Amino acid sequence: MNTLTAPRASVFTPILIAASLVLLVSFAIRASFGVFQIPIANDLGWFRSEFSLAIAIQNLAWGIATPFFGALAEKIGDRVAIVIGVIVYALGLGFSAMAESALSHQLLEILVGVGIAGTGFGVILGVVGRAANDENRSMALGVTTAAGSAGQIVGPPATQYLLEIMTWQGVFWVYAVVILLALFALPFFNVAKPQPKASVDASLSRILLSASRDPSYMLIFIGFFSCGFQLAFVTAHFPAFVTEACASIDPNGVLASLGIDDTAALGAVAIAVIGVFNIFGTVAAGILGGRYPKKWLLAGIYFARTLLAAWFILVPMTPTTVLIFSAIMGSLWLATVPLTSGLVAYIYGIRYMGTLYGLVFLSHQIGSFVGVWLGGDLYDRFGGYDVVWWVGVGTGLLSAIVHLPVKEVPKSQATVGAVI
Repeated sequence: MNTLTAPRASVFTPILIAASLVLLVSFAIRASFGVFQIPIANDLGWFRSEFSLAIAIQNLAWGIATPFFGALAEKIGDRVAIVIGVIVYALGLGFSAMAESALSHQLLEILVGVGIAGTGFGVILGVVGRAANDENRSMALGVTTAAGSAGQIVGPPATQYLLEIMTWQGVFWVYAVVILLALFALPFFNVAKPQPKASVDASLSRILLSASRDPSYMLIFIGFFSCGFQLAFVTAHFPAFVTEACASIDPNGVLASLGIDDTAALGAVAIAVIGVFNIFGTVAAGILGGRYPKKWLLAGIYFARTLLAAWFILVPMTPTTVLIFSAIMGSLWLATVPLTSGLVAYIYGIRYMGTLYGLVFLSHQIGSFVGVWLGGDLYDRFGGYDVVWWVGVGTGLLSAIVHLPVKEVPKSQATVGAVI
């Protein structure tokens, strides 16, 4: 009896539940920034590129801070890293509500990005990865990643609703309070004792140097770039893109039949639909990652995204195609995260998982920076997003190709320790 129930109990632990709650709250807010784009631009008279640069800086700060938070969690404890992340996140949101110039908003998004790093994948997946056993690690990572999708389901529609009853500044203040609620999950963490100093004395620079000598690690690093590019571009620009592209459609016709009031609501609903299907996609990816080679699954996901994006920009834009795209894209959305983090853990072990995955995630966030910024810049230049969509198609195809030569073979702990 105990033998049969043990694997299930090892997945749904208090640590996994608490970690999932932190991700849910963090990503509910983070996924909502695209909904703010038009209200802020209209209120303050900003160009699309100015707000896009702010979100791009947020993503870059998130990526740069992630490996440092991963190392911090491994050295002094997960709780400390998460508490710091929550406080910085709340401060960034609060100060952003008072920003009037584009420059001040862009600089304050550094705080928001750092806060997301402390409450995001780098720390949270490291916690779950170390707590799960080898058999269930891939599934546990998938379930935890899916929690971020649950936040994405409620975040954008809630933001759209709040923007109808208060100013965008007021919504930022509300979210500054909401992120503090993540602190209530911390008592449920069964915090492990920090590792002895001898086991974590390798500096970040030495870890980076050793990883850069491994072709497989660098291929994983390069491949994660397009994931960040595609996801950040869609999160930041898709609501505005849908609002404008479908503006000529009669709201009492197609939209009404779908139960949607207007194209602005359609943009927020589209992001939520991505979140719904993302739950199933990430859990499925986690399960499949425990049974099949992760590099092949990753290559397949990136190739599927490439075909989907090409189809979407070639067919006539309608609310129906928007929702079809959102559903399929959602199933592929964060499916790369449990597979990529699981691949790092499988090859290099869990000892430095937080830091090593954090460094790979930096590539993801560099891609996020480029996707968000380029989307706004090219929109202002050409009056549309078509060029950026095609760039996303190209990067997706590149990621599908670079994962194929990855050597998915575990390295012994002795080898990893010696190299690092």
